[in-house]
Amino acid sequence: MASSPAPNPNHIAHTLLSRAHSPETAAQHFTERIKQKPLFLRPTSPSASDNRSRRRQHRLRKKEYFLRHQRPRPLSAREKRASGLYDLPREECKYAIFQGLHAMWIAYMQEILDLQDGKNVAVMPQAHGSKLVSADYHGALIEVVRSRCAGRVGTRGIVVRDTKFTFVVVTEKDEVKTIPKEQTIFRFTVPLPEPTGSAADTATQEQQAEPDTPKPLVFELHGSQFENRPADRANKKFKWRNVDYL
Repeated sequence: MASSPAPNPNHIAHTLLSRAHSPETAAQHFTERIKQKPLFLRPTSPSASDNRSRRRQHRLRKKEYFLRHQRPRPLSAREKRASGLYDLPREECKYAIFQGLHAMWIAYMQEILDLQDGKNVAVMPQAHGSKLVSADYHGALIEVVRSRCAGRVGTRGIVVRDTKFTFVVVTEKDEVKTIPKEQTIFRFTVPLPEPTGSAADTATQEQQAEPDTPKPLVFELHGSQFENRPADRANKKFKWRNVDYL
C-alpha cells in the first residue's frame, strides 16, 4: 500500500497550520483540506450558443416576473359588449323589483338634501346645487316633461342605468326604454321623511293648526347639461350656466 506524499514544509499553509496544531494534525489538515481539495473552474470564454441561451433564459425569467406582478388589463368597450356586461335580463326587468331600489334612492336623496324629519325643507341652489349635480340617479323615478321629440313626453319609469348620454328606465308596464338626455328635461320628486316619536305628535299639531302642509320637493333636470357618467359627476364642480329652454 502506497503512503500519501509528505506535505511540503515550505508551503505557507503548512507553516500556519504548524503554529496551531501538532505536526501530525497539521500534516493531516494540509493533505485533506488544502492539497487534495478539488478546484472548480468555469470557462472564461463561453461559446456564442451559451451566451445566447443565457440571454434567452434571462428574458424568459424577466417576462415571467413581469406577468406575475402585472395588474389585470381592464376590459375594452368591445369586450364588455361581447361579454354581455351591460345586458339586462328581460325576466328581471320588472317594475316591482326596482321599487325597493327606488325606496333606497329616496333615503339617499333625503340624506344629501339634509332633510331631517321634514323640518329642513329649504333647498338652496348655492348649498345643495353641487350635491344634486354629483348625485347618483340609479333608482330615481323620473318623468319626461319636455323634449324635442314629442313621443318621449310622458315617459315615466325607474332609472336602472345612467350612462353618459342616456337614461335606461323600467316603466310601470315592465318595459325597458332608453331615453337620450340631449334636448330632454326630466322631472323627479323627493318626498319629505315622516317624523317619528314626539316629532310626529308635534307635526300633527302643526298640520291641524296650519292647513298648508309641506309638499314633496320637485326638481327638473336638464339632460343636455347632464351628459356625463355617474363616476365623472362625483368629482365635478357645480357651475352656473345659462340653459336653453325647450
